[in-house]
Amino acid sequence: MRRALAVVGIAGLMGCAMAASAESVESLDNGTVKVGIDTDKGGAITWLSWTRHPGNAVNLHDPGRVIQQSYYAGAALDRRADGQHKAWSPWPWNPIQAGGVGSWARVNTLERTAAGALACETVPKLWDMPDEEAAAVIRQVTGFEPGFDNVVSLECELECRRREDDRWGNAVPRHQELPACYLTRSFGAVKSYLGDGRWRDEVIPPGPPWGRVLPPHGVVACFDATGQGVAIYSPDATEAWNVGPHGDGASADPAAGPCMHVAPIATARLGPRSVFRFQAWLVVGDEEEIATTVDALRNSYPNEGPQAGSDN
Repeated sequence: MRRALAVVGIAGLMGCAMAASAESVESLDNGTVKVGIDTDKGGAITWLSWTRHPGNAVNLHDPGRVIQQSYYAGAALDRRADGQHKAWSPWPWNPIQAGGVGSWARVNTLERTAAGALACETVPKLWDMPDEEAAAVIRQVTGFEPGFDNVVSLECELECRRREDDRWGNAVPRHQELPACYLTRSFGAVKSYLGDGRWRDEVIPPGPPWGRVLPPHGVVACFDATGQGVAIYSPDATEAWNVGPHGDGASADPAAGPCMHVAPIATARLGPRSVFRFQAWLVVGDEEEIATTVDALRNSYPNEGPQAGSDN
């Protein structure tokens, strides 16, 4: 059974037993899909390709891009005296898996599980600061969904390790990204899945600020001119998603500034010692393939909604 989104006390954490590989990118390849995480970039997903799209679909222009976990908590603070980037001030406590505005995050451990997945633990960076580690760890298990050759499964976890009396204060309701996804600008056609093989075109101007889309079944996909696409199935997302292009053109260059952004959203209260978990899936292919796959995933992992827990 799917591990539903939860904010709980510190217990039952995923273990990652061995030190990270000396190689920067660790990949999984099932013959149809290749997915890679980069240990020099916080263990975030920096590569996604498949048979009919052999190039990398992930934008990795800076630490705020890629496919990664991103969380928000506490009060928005003006920390410019401490070096906070002026474009991100005031800003809440915002641990980013890949890194902060000027640096990449550090991986603690990485292992390949008995099931062949990649389990990684990361010390995230605070987004608004040039090089400040967050008082937290992020854990992620990246693997292939059994029975599907076009689905990448993500099991995600944040453990907050803040002081109870720190400057960000107590838990307050904040949007969480489940997860934050950045694709190359070539995936410019955005569609929400309506069920029964039907899609709704979403016309969204460039951002930020991002457009807002409320998909009825927790699925949004971005397609390129050839009809190939990446869908995010995030059944714990209960609010309008952040979606939209950044920049012009249709570049397929993963390092380019222009990109496509998709972030499923749910509201949660994260306190200094909270643990937050969710699961999501990346599905690749054309509209028909993605629709068929998503229908099957939704039967196995329905939208159960967020589970309330401790917000300490």
